[in-house]
Amino acid sequence: MKWFKYVKTPRLIGGYIIRHFLSRQLSDEKFVRWEYFFQVGRFPNLDNPKTFNEKLQWLKLNNIHPEYTKLVDKYLAKQYVEQQIGSGYIIPTLGVWNDFTEIDFSKLPNQFVLKTTHDSGGVAIVKDKSTVDMRKIRRRIERSLRHNYYYDNREYPYKDVKPRIIAEKYMVDESGTELKDYKIFCFSGVPKIIQVDYDRFVKHKRNLYDTEWNRLPFTLKFPTNWNREFNKPKNLDKMLEIAAKLSVGYPHLRVDLYNINGNIYFGELTFFHGSGHEKFTPDEWNLKLGDWINLNDL
Repeated sequence: MKWFKYVKTPRLIGGYIIRHFLSRQLSDEKFVRWEYFFQVGRFPNLDNPKTFNEKLQWLKLNNIHPEYTKLVDKYLAKQYVEQQIGSGYIIPTLGVWNDFTEIDFSKLPNQFVLKTTHDSGGVAIVKDKSTVDMRKIRRRIERSLRHNYYYDNREYPYKDVKPRIIAEKYMVDESGTELKDYKIFCFSGVPKIIQVDYDRFVKHKRNLYDTEWNRLPFTLKFPTNWNREFNKPKNLDKMLEIAAKLSVGYPHLRVDLYNINGNIYFGELTFFHGSGHEKFTPDEWNLKLGDWINLNDL
């Protein structure tokens, strides 16, 4: 099934080749241009970017700040956010290690989440320690530790993140099966759009709302269920306040939060949503979000 998408869309083969075989040979600019072409179907306008996705490519190449590294490090970001808004919004960390062999699983609870600190996807959700295939988890985590996520999409903040493993408290929301992400798109410290992800382990879907919790008439990569609505969180104003505080000073930052029984928890910070490759339907929203990214002050 994985290879079907390459057969259906042959240009994706080019993207696979440059990511897996040519990534370290190409300059950042050449890689960004060609990967965008293979992912989106056209080259980005980097001289005069207009759309949201084009501006993210421009930011990858031009808005270089080494301190961004700590904001994408899944361990250091929690410390940073705790300093900014307090410890009450942080999912408890159960341990941090440099190598899988250092983990003493007898000291961890029956349920927990393992994450690598430096990439996207290095996650193992353990719902029952006594029945889980620990060898499979070890292979996934160790493969992730060897992987430098920077070379996948040239998102430079990830280049120098120290690869480590953290364990976090296992948490679920009212669904009892998952955590819904509230991904808040902020522009120069102003929240504009809230993306709600759900059914991620079945058929991933997304709803998009403005900050007044009005449904927005577009989709972003994943489909939506127009008949599926979520109640406006009672503490939405507090969530937006937190997102605004964490995103001040950045032309674009996505602040991910969880809301569990009325309690807000920090998820992660993302500078390049979907690495600037996700499809807007209709595409006019790509331009609308692009208008909110101000490159003139950088």
